[in-house]
Amino acid sequence: MNPRVYIETSVIIYLTSRPSRDLVVAAHQELTRQWWEERSDKFDLVIAELVLIEAGKGDSDAANARLTVLKSLPLVPATDAAQNLAEKLLADHLVPEQASADALHIALAATNGVDFLLTWNCKHLANALLRKRITAIIDQEGYECPVICTPDELLEIHS
Repeated sequence: MNPRVYIETSVIIYLTSRPSRDLVVAAHQELTRQWWEERSDKFDLVIAELVLIEAGKGDSDAANARLTVLKSLPLVPATDAAQNLAEKLLADHLVPEQASADALHIALAATNGVDFLLTWNCKHLANALLRKRITAIIDQEGYECPVICTPDELLEIHS
C-alpha cells in the first residue's frame, strides 16, 4: 500500500497555472510539476470536497484546468470529527479565523489517516514554527498528524 497524500488546493494551483514571472513562484511551479510527473504515482492521492470548492473559484478557464486535474482523485469524507478538530485548531489560535479552511484541510487529513498533507501554503500549513503545536493538538485529540510538507520535500533524491 502506498502512502496517502492529501493534495491541498495550492498544489493544484501551482501545477496548472501559467509560469510566473516571480522567481520563487516559478520555482515552486516547476517543483510541483516535477513532483507530479515523477513522484505522484508513488502515492495514493486524495482530496476533499473543500479542495474542489476552492479550485472551482476564480477565472473559469483556470478553474476548469484545476478541476480537470482533480476529477480522478478520490474524496476523503468530511465528518463531524474533522469539523471539531478544525474548530480546536482555530480555538487554540494555531490557524487564524479568517483562514478556517486551512484548519479544515489539516483536520480532514488527520481524521482520515492521511500520511502527508501536500501544500504550498507555508503561512498556515507547512510552517515550521507551528508544526510542533499543530501536531500536539492533533495527538491530544487522538489522531496522528500527517506530515505537512511541500512537493520538494517529497521528491526522491538519487545519489
